[in-house]
Amino acid sequence: MWPVIKKILLGLVIGVPALLVGGGLLIYLSLPGVADLLTQNPRTTALMVQRFREAKNSQTNLVIRQQWVSFDEIPKLLKHTIRVTEDAAFYQHRGVDLAELKAAIKKNWQKGKYVRGASTITQQLAKNLYLSTDKSVLRKIKEYLIARRLENRLGKKRIFELYLNLIEFGPGIFGVQAAAQNFFNKDVSRIDLEEMVRLTAVIPKPLKETPTGNNSWINWKAGWILDTLRRYKHIDQVEYQVVKAKFM
Repeated sequence: MWPVIKKILLGLVIGVPALLVGGGLLIYLSLPGVADLLTQNPRTTALMVQRFREAKNSQTNLVIRQQWVSFDEIPKLLKHTIRVTEDAAFYQHRGVDLAELKAAIKKNWQKGKYVRGASTITQQLAKNLYLSTDKSVLRKIKEYLIARRLENRLGKKRIFELYLNLIEFGPGIFGVQAAAQNFFNKDVSRIDLEEMVRLTAVIPKPLKETPTGNNSWINWKAGWILDTLRRYKHIDQVEYQVVKAKFM
């Protein structure tokens, strides 16, 4: 019996790492190239395709609205608002925020289920461009690897520009320009602080909340965003009080 057990253990010792290495190599080789994103704006994304298929399966009509706008045309305050809300350490990490990842793992372990994400702006972009909203371990591994590739090839400014133009804000609505036009009937360059906060508030759940909504969750999230903007000194006390009053 012992020789048989030793053979099994030996097989596990040799076979499992080989499987992991081989599987990892296959995953790595299957990753998309990202170099063309340096100069080319993607016409569609995996998330857009997923939403279109979901609409088709539910026999509903979905029109994809997305209009490209350059990084410099997007208000600086809107960029600050989205960054400090979604990924305050964006300019410090290399695609993955290890501190936030550790906190998320601890929270999910305590709750015994997935309750907190740790995706950076780069990881969200990787998911939207090439993957899906599935919460599997394999998808997270791919997301991590693609995020590292994006960071190595594109640089922070281009990553953020792509993200701002492709992030989902509602059914069929992608990017800050399409969102500003759809919800506020104006170009993104003309939206005010309240509208910036409203757009940012729905990023975590764009299919459940709308920027023009007025409910407890929107009001709480908007207040949190304004508190964060004030703490980072992107707005002054007067701006904070005037807009905060609109969500109380």
